[in-house]
Amino acid sequence: MPPPPGDAAAPALRSGRERLIQTLCFEAGGLLLVAPLYALASGSGAAASFGLVAALSVVVMAWAALFNTVFDLVEWRCCGRVASDRPPRWRLLHAVLHEASAVIVTWPVIVALTDLSWAAALLADIGLTLAYAAWAYVFHQAYDRWRPVAAAPRRTVHP
Repeated sequence: MPPPPGDAAAPALRSGRERLIQTLCFEAGGLLLVAPLYALASGSGAAASFGLVAALSVVVMAWAALFNTVFDLVEWRCCGRVASDRPPRWRLLHAVLHEASAVIVTWPVIVALTDLSWAAALLADIGLTLAYAAWAYVFHQAYDRWRPVAAAPRRTVHP
Protein backbone atom coordinates (compact mmCIF):
# COMPACT_ATOMS: atom_id res chain seq x y z
CA MET A 1 0.00 0.00 0.00
CA PRO A 2 1.54 3.33 -1.00
CA PRO A 3 2.13 5.93 1.68
CA PRO A 4 -0.55 8.58 2.07
CA PRO A 5 0.03 11.92 0.29
CA GLY A 6 2.52 14.10 2.13
CA ASP A 7 4.10 11.05 3.74
CA ALA A 8 7.51 9.87 2.60
CA ALA A 9 8.78 6.43 3.46
CA ALA A 10 12.45 6.13 4.21
CA PRO A 11 13.96 3.30 2.20
CA ALA A 12 14.17 0.03 4.08
CA LEU A 13 17.62 -1.42 3.46
CA ARG A 14 19.77 -3.97 5.26
CA SER A 15 22.46 -2.44 7.43
CA GLY A 16 26.14 -3.05 6.74
CA ARG A 17 26.21 -5.49 9.64
CA GLU A 18 23.20 -7.33 8.25
CA ARG A 19 24.81 -7.50 4.78
CA LEU A 20 27.93 -8.99 6.34
CA ILE A 21 25.85 -11.63 8.16
CA GLN A 22 23.96 -12.36 4.94
CA THR A 23 27.16 -12.72 2.91
CA LEU A 24 28.88 -14.92 5.48
CA CYS A 25 25.83 -17.18 5.79
CA PHE A 26 25.53 -17.43 2.00
CA GLU A 27 29.19 -18.30 1.52
CA ALA A 28 29.29 -20.78 4.41
CA GLY A 29 26.15 -22.51 3.20
CA GLY A 30 27.45 -22.55 -0.36
CA LEU A 31 30.68 -24.18 0.75
CA LEU A 32 28.83 -26.79 2.81
CA LEU A 33 26.47 -27.64 -0.06
CA VAL A 34 28.47 -27.12 -3.24
CA ALA A 35 31.85 -28.52 -2.18
CA PRO A 36 30.44 -32.01 -1.46
CA LEU A 37 28.48 -31.90 -4.72
CA TYR A 38 31.66 -31.00 -6.58
CA ALA A 39 33.55 -33.80 -4.82
CA LEU A 40 30.85 -36.27 -5.81
CA ALA A 41 30.67 -35.09 -9.43
CA SER A 42 34.41 -34.80 -9.95
CA GLY A 43 35.67 -37.70 -7.88
CA SER A 44 37.92 -35.30 -5.96
CA GLY A 45 38.51 -35.65 -2.26
CA ALA A 46 36.52 -33.61 0.21
CA ALA A 47 39.49 -31.45 1.24
CA ALA A 48 40.48 -30.65 -2.34
CA SER A 49 36.87 -29.84 -3.26
CA PHE A 50 36.40 -27.62 -0.22
CA GLY A 51 39.68 -25.82 -0.96
CA LEU A 52 38.73 -25.23 -4.58
CA VAL A 53 35.23 -23.96 -3.80
CA ALA A 54 36.59 -21.72 -1.01
CA ALA A 55 39.22 -20.25 -3.36
CA LEU A 56 36.59 -19.65 -6.04
CA SER A 57 34.34 -18.00 -3.47
CA VAL A 58 37.06 -15.51 -2.53
CA VAL A 59 37.85 -14.79 -6.20
CA VAL A 60 34.17 -14.25 -7.05
CA MET A 61 33.61 -11.95 -4.07
CA ALA A 62 36.56 -9.80 -5.15
CA TRP A 63 35.44 -9.90 -8.79
CA ALA A 64 31.88 -8.94 -7.85
CA ALA A 65 33.07 -5.80 -6.09
CA LEU A 66 35.08 -4.70 -9.14
CA PHE A 67 32.45 -5.75 -11.70
CA ASN A 68 29.59 -4.05 -9.86
CA THR A 69 31.55 -0.82 -9.49
CA VAL A 70 32.43 -0.72 -13.19
CA PHE A 71 28.90 -1.69 -14.27
CA ASP A 72 27.40 1.00 -12.02
CA LEU A 73 29.77 3.64 -13.43
CA VAL A 74 29.00 2.64 -17.03
CA GLU A 75 25.28 2.71 -16.32
CA TRP A 76 25.60 6.15 -14.73
CA ARG A 77 27.53 7.51 -17.71
CA CYS A 78 25.22 5.90 -20.29
CA CYS A 79 21.88 6.47 -18.63
CA GLY A 80 22.40 8.90 -15.75
CA ARG A 81 20.87 6.30 -13.45
CA VAL A 82 21.98 4.84 -10.12
CA ALA A 83 21.98 1.08 -9.56
CA SER A 84 18.97 1.11 -7.24
CA ASP A 85 16.89 2.61 -10.08
CA ARG A 86 17.95 -0.09 -12.55
CA PRO A 87 15.03 -1.37 -14.67
CA PRO A 88 14.41 -5.12 -15.12
CA ARG A 89 16.16 -5.42 -18.50
CA TRP A 90 19.32 -3.83 -17.11
CA ARG A 91 19.09 -6.07 -14.05
CA LEU A 92 18.98 -9.11 -16.33
CA LEU A 93 21.91 -7.78 -18.36
CA HIS A 94 23.84 -7.12 -15.13
CA ALA A 95 23.18 -10.66 -13.82
CA VAL A 96 24.09 -12.39 -17.09
CA LEU A 97 27.26 -10.34 -17.61
CA HIS A 98 28.29 -10.86 -13.99
CA GLU A 99 27.92 -14.63 -14.15
CA ALA A 100 29.57 -14.92 -17.59
CA SER A 101 32.50 -12.74 -16.54
CA ALA A 102 32.84 -14.62 -13.25
CA VAL A 103 33.21 -17.86 -15.21
CA ILE A 104 35.97 -16.27 -17.27
CA VAL A 105 37.73 -15.03 -14.12
CA THR A 106 37.45 -18.34 -12.22
CA TRP A 107 38.18 -20.69 -15.13
CA PRO A 108 41.99 -20.27 -14.90
CA VAL A 109 41.79 -20.72 -11.12
CA ILE A 110 40.15 -24.12 -11.61
CA VAL A 111 42.84 -25.10 -14.13
CA ALA A 112 45.58 -23.96 -11.72
CA LEU A 113 44.15 -25.72 -8.65
CA THR A 114 43.09 -29.00 -10.28
CA ASP A 115 44.42 -31.43 -12.84
CA LEU A 116 41.52 -30.63 -15.19
CA SER A 117 42.08 -29.66 -18.81
CA TRP A 118 40.85 -26.26 -19.96
CA ALA A 119 37.73 -27.84 -21.50
CA ALA A 120 36.95 -29.93 -18.42
CA ALA A 121 37.59 -26.93 -16.15
CA LEU A 122 35.15 -24.84 -18.18
CA LEU A 123 32.46 -27.50 -17.79
CA ALA A 124 33.19 -27.72 -14.06
CA ASP A 125 33.01 -23.93 -13.79
CA ILE A 126 29.66 -23.80 -15.57
CA GLY A 127 28.35 -26.56 -13.29
CA LEU A 128 29.55 -24.72 -10.20
CA THR A 129 27.98 -21.49 -11.47
CA LEU A 130 24.63 -23.22 -11.98
CA ALA A 131 24.85 -24.84 -8.54
CA TYR A 132 25.57 -21.47 -6.91
CA ALA A 133 22.76 -19.80 -8.86
CA ALA A 134 20.31 -22.41 -7.55
CA TRP A 135 21.73 -22.01 -4.04
CA ALA A 136 21.41 -18.22 -4.28
CA TYR A 137 17.74 -18.50 -5.16
CA VAL A 138 16.97 -20.88 -2.28
CA PHE A 139 19.19 -19.04 0.19
CA HIS A 140 17.75 -15.58 -0.44
CA GLN A 141 14.17 -16.85 -0.25
CA ALA A 142 14.93 -18.47 3.12
CA TYR A 143 17.08 -15.59 4.42
CA ASP A 144 14.41 -13.00 3.66
CA ARG A 145 11.94 -15.02 5.73
CA TRP A 146 14.45 -15.69 8.54
CA ARG A 147 15.75 -12.11 8.76
CA PRO A 148 13.32 -9.80 6.95
CA VAL A 149 14.24 -6.21 6.32
CA ALA A 150 12.68 -4.10 9.05
CA ALA A 151 10.25 -1.56 7.71
CA ALA A 152 11.60 1.94 8.03
CA PRO A 153 9.50 4.32 10.09
CA ARG A 154 7.36 6.70 8.08
CA ARG A 155 8.12 10.36 8.31
CA THR A 156 5.91 13.22 7.34
CA VAL A 157 7.18 15.61 4.69
CA HIS A 158 6.13 19.20 5.19
CA PRO A 159 5.81 21.38 2.09
